[in-house]
Amino acid sequence: MKINRFEDLEIWQIARELYKYVFKLTSENPFYNDIRFRDQMRASAGSMMDNIPEGLERGGKKEFYQFYQLQKALAVN
Repeated sequence: MKINRFEDLEIWQIARELYKYVFKLTSENPFYNDIRFRDQMRASAGSMMDNIPEGLERGGKKEFYQFYQLQKALAVN
């Protein structure tokens, strides 16, 4: 399977939806006022989306598969 854009991967789309949900959730009380916690949650959710293209850019199927499996496990849990 040839992947032209990481945005087309279902796992990346799931990670993006999760990020949007976390961003919305942390925009409300009680999370909004706890700036460190809010920012940490947003950064963690964002890093899931970042790891998928990072694994894809490495060029090796083994490394990409490793990044893919990690993000898949994180998105499911």
